[in-house]
Amino acid sequence: MNYKRNQSMTKKIMTTILLVTLFGLTGCTLGKGTPAQTDPAAGAAAEQKLKIVTTIFPQYDFARQVGGEYAEVTMLLKPGAETHSFEPTPQDMKAIQNADLFIYVGGENDVWADSLLDSLGDQKPDTLKLLDCVATVEEEQVEGMQGGHAGHDPEADEHVWTSPVNAIRIVEKITAVMSEKDPAHADTFAANSTAYQKELEQLDADLGEAVRGGRRKVVLFGDRFPFRYLADEYGLSYYAAFSGCSAETEASAATVAFLIGKVKEEHLPVVFVMENSNGKIADSICEATGAQKLTLYSCHNQTKEQHQSNATYLSMMQENVESLRIALQ
Repeated sequence: MNYKRNQSMTKKIMTTILLVTLFGLTGCTLGKGTPAQTDPAAGAAAEQKLKIVTTIFPQYDFARQVGGEYAEVTMLLKPGAETHSFEPTPQDMKAIQNADLFIYVGGENDVWADSLLDSLGDQKPDTLKLLDCVATVEEEQVEGMQGGHAGHDPEADEHVWTSPVNAIRIVEKITAVMSEKDPAHADTFAANSTAYQKELEQLDADLGEAVRGGRRKVVLFGDRFPFRYLADEYGLSYYAAFSGCSAETEASAATVAFLIGKVKEEHLPVVFVMENSNGKIADSICEATGAQKLTLYSCHNQTKEQHQSNATYLSMMQENVESLRIALQ
């Protein structure tokens, strides 16, 4: 774990402790505020719906696909916000306490959530961690990647949803928990889940076809790389400036030079960036190599534009299919 990442985590934990103290002192006098996203609209009828709070976009979208009209699903992260710098507000804490189900990733960046849940004691909601839904792998440090875990054991890679196969398993778990919480609508949840899983299976097939149809099996990121599960699922190799959860944003000259060299050596037509990235590292690589810059969506969050157009996990991942076809041609 690098110093910047450790410092960021410490800040999150301290902020949570302070807010937990505030939460305990103010109790029910805190207002709920305006959630980043709620589906469907709140109202009298919403009081009868299963209240689900999620931290980031993948589980938000999965839960709303399964729940349909019988679930009120809220995401704490605002559109366009950076996932790894998220800090909960008192309103977020109140929303979690009032939820029937709280779904979060459960990795290193969610230490604040575990602290909050411990503080709620018997008042905490039922929970589901994404890292408990699938088999995990350790975050990887590949050749040329800046930073790393010097002096620390590797952490589990948190980005399990980037593989559609994992997404199917997560949706199955979400469906089971929702059905247990609201057995009156279990048949509807099951039907919604089955239909949605068929779409995820098609996404898996499309990604597999895109990779098999390509001449290359290597992708390169002038950015962080939160796609370990996707790469493993479809047999892709990769190079990147930083690991998936790195707090670093400025690449060294040596890192940029290494990536430029790999683009030239492998004759790569595309340099990828993540959504909401400033793209500066990729711009430098593209300028030196003539490669095209494209975005590969990690689906941590929606951009503001995607939120306005009601983009989904499936629509974002289908864009990834087309981008990978270009990159692997």
